[in-house]
Amino acid sequence: MFKTYQDLGSAMDLNLFKVFDAVYRANSLTEAAKDLHITQPAVSNALARLREHFDDPLFVRRGRSIAPTPLADSIAGDISNSLMSLQESLHKGQEFDPSTSKRRFIISMGDPIEFVALPELISQLQQYAPGIRLQSQRLVRDQLSRQLISGEVSMAVDIPQSVDSSIQQQFLFKDNLCVLMRHDHPLSRDTLSLKQYLNTGHITVSGRSRGTVLEDATLNRKGLSRNIIFRGQSYYSASHIVATSDLLLTLPKHLALRFQEFLPLHITPLPLKIPALEMMMYWHRSASNDNAHEWLRACIERVIAKNDVSATG
Repeated sequence: MFKTYQDLGSAMDLNLFKVFDAVYRANSLTEAAKDLHITQPAVSNALARLREHFDDPLFVRRGRSIAPTPLADSIAGDISNSLMSLQESLHKGQEFDPSTSKRRFIISMGDPIEFVALPELISQLQQYAPGIRLQSQRLVRDQLSRQLISGEVSMAVDIPQSVDSSIQQQFLFKDNLCVLMRHDHPLSRDTLSLKQYLNTGHITVSGRSRGTVLEDATLNRKGLSRNIIFRGQSYYSASHIVATSDLLLTLPKHLALRFQEFLPLHITPLPLKIPALEMMMYWHRSASNDNAHEWLRACIERVIAKNDVSATG
């Protein structure tokens, strides 16, 4: 298929492939038009030309959205990589001025780091780079490499993952798990024992609808289990439930300390030996020498350091 963006562009108008890429990512002509800042008829016209060129419908209606045909799936990676190569070439050697830049970045991160890092990061951008646009989206671990390679995500922050060889990664911080309970909980008076931990009701938080979280996997290996009353998606809402109930919440310590600032909560060590959680930053190697991308990565590092996220003590 297309080996370089020159090959891609020589076949037909490069803008048509930008439309294809946007539609493929969004599964929607309307959303693709918004992303490209063009009208929906313009998107439809571009797809019509591509369909004629490839003699294939490329996208078919499926319920309220559209889905790619097998041919569209087969060419999507080549088109995305070629467009990314072009984008990388355009950025090489460019001077980057954060005060005037209009770049847009999409960051994928989990609930714990988003809650702590984003307020300060947005504040930094407003002060030093008011033209930069930022979007945060939910982390999908089994799609991490694909999203970074395709450019669907600019960078990601997550625990250590097995990623494609083209993905760069950098250590950010590590943190221990702890237990959160309401400030006047009966178990707050003394050191929490493993027996008490197992016999008390728990809230567990996970972005997945099913599957075992780290503390339960550790317990299961020991032939133990705890009493999970509620499984939710957000530590923020879980902390509010804990503050008004007898339930316990196991979570990273940096997050517990933040919740304790505005809720009547008590923090106690987890009565279970679990290695400290590590957090990494990921990006595609094509962005390594992009001055704007490098600047934003440095901003994230400074925000992490300023908030003293590494609460392993």
